[in-house]
Amino acid sequence: MQLSSVRAVITGGVSGLGLGVAQFLVANGGKVALFDLNDEKGATAVAELGADNARYFTTNVTDEAGVTANLAAARDFLGGLNVVMNCAGILGAGRVLGREAPMPLANFQTTVMVNLVGSFNVAKAAADLMQHNEASADGERGVIINTASVAAYEGQIGQAAYSASKGGVVGMTLPMARELSRFGIRVLTIAPGVFWTPMVDGMPPNVQESLAASIPFPSRLGQPADFASLVGHIIGNTYLNGETIRLDGAVRLAPK
Repeated sequence: MQLSSVRAVITGGVSGLGLGVAQFLVANGGKVALFDLNDEKGATAVAELGADNARYFTTNVTDEAGVTANLAAARDFLGGLNVVMNCAGILGAGRVLGREAPMPLANFQTTVMVNLVGSFNVAKAAADLMQHNEASADGERGVIINTASVAAYEGQIGQAAYSASKGGVVGMTLPMARELSRFGIRVLTIAPGVFWTPMVDGMPPNVQESLAASIPFPSRLGQPADFASLVGHIIGNTYLNGETIRLDGAVRLAPK
């Protein structure tokens, strides 16, 4: 698929990794629909990207009916839908046995609902629309890219809920790719390492330097542009399918 032909829905698209992907795709001739829950940042992102290239949709990824309706509206705006990039997610940090009491079950459920169930909810509704696309010369009709985390493999203390949710995203990648192959829809997942986020931006310089030093090479935090570049390669390389790709500078998370 050529980047100039991309018509993409990006969840979590008004900041961080999602916005980085949106900027990359628009810069390469694509059009994007941004699904998120921050109307102010949504308006700012659309103003930056251009109203002809981007539109914001207030979207809770765990709302089945809302996602289905917004995907249909996004397809109308985009003039088609052939890429979905799931970047919406929450950290859901907390120990199983906290200082005061065990983790409330609602905390675990919320993390899994947003990160795992939300990704599945968007992916299955998008696949339902993509299956009707006209196939390319090699039979492709669409690409679904999910976001996991290296914590799916080396979860740290306090990440039981987060790691479980991201491990679920990794686990559904291959079976979903196998099932959707008959429609010409590819499914992949990116598992980023330690990336620059608004949370990191608020940390003291010495903590930021320590995080960067923990990464073998290059010894720096990942940038949204690094993530977006990989997304671009996935879109363009039709033979990539059913895989989770670590993007982490060879880092392996310590217990804490």
